[in-house]
Amino acid sequence: METAEARLKRMAMRSWRRGTKEMDLILGPYADAHLGGMSDADLAVYETLLQENDQDLMAWIFDQADPPPHLAALLAEVTAFARDRLRRV
Repeated sequence: METAEARLKRMAMRSWRRGTKEMDLILGPYADAHLGGMSDADLAVYETLLQENDQDLMAWIFDQADPPPHLAALLAEVTAFARDRLRRV
């Protein structure tokens, strides 16, 4: 069985190594900032998000398509985090 520490490490790695640099730069920093403080339920939703392909994630994050309802709140949070991060750069 996977330990909590191993789960977080795996999810962080998957956030930083998506396949497209754009999603690496969106999900990686979000994971670094938030994974450690997420509840088990929130982590389960984030794991579901990590299973989506990058093209769909980008369309949802850039408001080019509506996200599935079960991911909408998390994607709104990820999008807000990414936008705030870019404003500070």
